[in-house]
Amino acid sequence: MLEDIKKGKVDCVVVKDLSRFGRNYIDSGRYIEKIFPMLGVRFIAINDSYDSLDGKSQTDEIIIPFKNLINDAYCRDISVKIRSHLDIKRKKGEFIASFAVYGYKKDCANHNRLVVDEYAAGVVKDIFAWKIAGMSQQAIADRLNDRGILSPAEYKKSCGSRYRAKFQKKEKALWSAVAVTRILKNEVYLGNLVQGKVTTPNYKVKKTVQKEESDWIKIEDTHEAVIEAGDFAIVQELLQRDMRTSPGRKEVYLFSGILFCGDCHNAMTRKTSVVSGKKYAYYMCSENKRGGKCGSHRISEKELEKAIMGLLKLHIEKLQDMEKEISMMENLPEKEYNIRLIETRIIKQKEEIDRNDRLKLSLYEDLKEGILTKEEYLALKKEFEQRKRDAYQAVRQAETEKKRMLEQQGKHHEWIDEFLQYRGMKSLNRTVLVELVKRIEVYEDKRISVCFRYMEEYQELCGLLLEQQEKQFSGRKEVV
Repeated sequence: MLEDIKKGKVDCVVVKDLSRFGRNYIDSGRYIEKIFPMLGVRFIAINDSYDSLDGKSQTDEIIIPFKNLINDAYCRDISVKIRSHLDIKRKKGEFIASFAVYGYKKDCANHNRLVVDEYAAGVVKDIFAWKIAGMSQQAIADRLNDRGILSPAEYKKSCGSRYRAKFQKKEKALWSAVAVTRILKNEVYLGNLVQGKVTTPNYKVKKTVQKEESDWIKIEDTHEAVIEAGDFAIVQELLQRDMRTSPGRKEVYLFSGILFCGDCHNAMTRKTSVVSGKKYAYYMCSENKRGGKCGSHRISEKELEKAIMGLLKLHIEKLQDMEKEISMMENLPEKEYNIRLIETRIIKQKEEIDRNDRLKLSLYEDLKEGILTKEEYLALKKEFEQRKRDAYQAVRQAETEKKRMLEQQGKHHEWIDEFLQYRGMKSLNRTVLVELVKRIEVYEDKRISVCFRYMEEYQELCGLLLEQQEKQFSGRKEVV
């Protein structure tokens, strides 16, 4: 319309009322008072009984700007209410985006809830599995395109959605490394909703800005998870490490991003050499390669692989023995007896609290009757209060101990299964290594240190078993 006005095709603008012309009072006033008169355009607002051809009255000069200001304020008020309402829905764990995330679809009965899309969720699982197996994001994207799997944008269209990607350049959108990375980083596949990442400065500015991560609204367990928490955590670690593939390869080497120098803690670099027509692979400290600031820590790839394989088997055997001990512990009748003893302790300490309360009350009566002096009253009162605090502390400790014993009773250590599924393995591959090992360090004397996953849980379990053994030993000692 504005282009036609500038070309002289339009000489009159008619609107229902001023709010339909514009809700920004500055822009509305500029057009009505400056631009339209300058271009010789007549302006009519029917419901507001305004016609610029009639000339401006003193009333119009006051009322028209005021109405524009009211219209602007109405927009601001509506914007605040809508933002507040959307924040409430986010905090309730409701999905408010226009389109479901790839791998999910909106529930037919409740459009603010996500349900699993079996086909797309299967693709997401493959993407995570390939990443753990050592493939780069670009290699994953290439594999998906080669197999003819539709990209998220094209898949939404094939399902009848009117979704349109903002930056799509080609007629048909393909998988890209960026799209794969976006999926690998998205917490929605854990069953969590993270919303409110972007906003606009105000209702007049439509440009979106990124919010601080602390201001994001994250609600857990809002829908069914597609990826297990352990696999998601592993992938996040891999994404933070430098694991570029060498030319001509689509997968990283076996120890990429996991192997480090034990002295300077820098990553170790894979090198190859040819001796008598045979190709040998070995690793050396990247800092030594740069400037000789650290020792070479050179170690053969085959030698390293054999050592890690042996350490993994040994660790799995230990966990297998520990699992047997756990099952034996859970069947011990003394565990129930110990819980009953703790409950008896709690009852006695609560009785002690009540007794000290009664003694405190009787002290005041003795003070009134002159049996006790004020100094004696204060000293005894302080003593009874201390006894009461000690009893409260004993109750809390006993309840904590009871809770821990009940939680351990029948507790299934799922992380042990992560290791035991690979017992009897014949060879080492990238998936096994990434799922079971966090970090490998090689020292100058070829000593190898391995940090397995779930080490905190492992140490906690070792302490628990040791504590149980000590209790059994002390029990036998008392019997003897």
